[in-house]
Amino acid sequence: MGSRDKEFEAALAEADSPATEAPLQARTAAKRRIPDAVLSTLSIIGLLVIWTAITSSGLIRPGYFPSPMELVREFDLLVRDGYKESSLHGHIGISLFRTAVGFTMGVLAGIPLGLLTGYSRVSGAMVSPIMAFIRPIPPIALIPMVVLYFGLGELGKVVLIFWTSFIYVHVNAHAGAAHVPIAYLRAARSLGLSKAQVFFRIILPAAIPQIFTGLKVAMALSWAVVVAAELTAAQSGLGYMISDAALIFRIPAVFIGIVLIGIIGLCLYGIINFLETRYVHWRGR
Repeated sequence: MGSRDKEFEAALAEADSPATEAPLQARTAAKRRIPDAVLSTLSIIGLLVIWTAITSSGLIRPGYFPSPMELVREFDLLVRDGYKESSLHGHIGISLFRTAVGFTMGVLAGIPLGLLTGYSRVSGAMVSPIMAFIRPIPPIALIPMVVLYFGLGELGKVVLIFWTSFIYVHVNAHAGAAHVPIAYLRAARSLGLSKAQVFFRIILPAAIPQIFTGLKVAMALSWAVVVAAELTAAQSGLGYMISDAALIFRIPAVFIGIVLIGIIGLCLYGIINFLETRYVHWRGR
């Protein structure tokens, strides 16, 4: 065992030596020569090339899978003429409006209730069983009930989005308030802080990173739910455009709607991620 220990120590010394570190640093630098943005751009270009090759090969019947150039022409047509007597930015705007109103209401209700149930044992015991029951229910399953009670107008869609964002914001706010390190609470007690001071100076700052996680999840799901609601119960919006275009076999318009949903969803996620990076700079440190 003694000889093996010496061999192991010698190997460690060799790995830590400057002569060994130099090649490792050189290999690491070589791997980092290509920026991530370049790699991402190359992957997108490669995808477009493959897409164009498939549509040009005739493997798929024309009309079922449009080429990138067909999508460019369809997008130009939608920008100029709109869709069903409404402009393209009008369809985008109404979907964003529904999402923003429902999401904002869900956040304003979900964060305070989540912090309260996470901080207060009594409130948590009263509310947690109810939330545990309704959390697994998919929001899309509520669309028929929302249409029944609130009709096909804007109120039903806003209620559905509110419900979606409320659930996931509440869950994460509750988790953030309930899992504050015990060392923080003991330090607050030793300093003689009041309950209000403990909440605003300890609980709330410690829960903010988890709250932002809930905001990102809730935004993504709210944007998906509004599109799903528009597929079945709307006369405007991106979801309506996709559903109606599919019925009349205007497939390029369907693809344009799907692409716009993805791009807008990515932008919404980026906005919340930017706010998190700016205002929750201590996360992970």
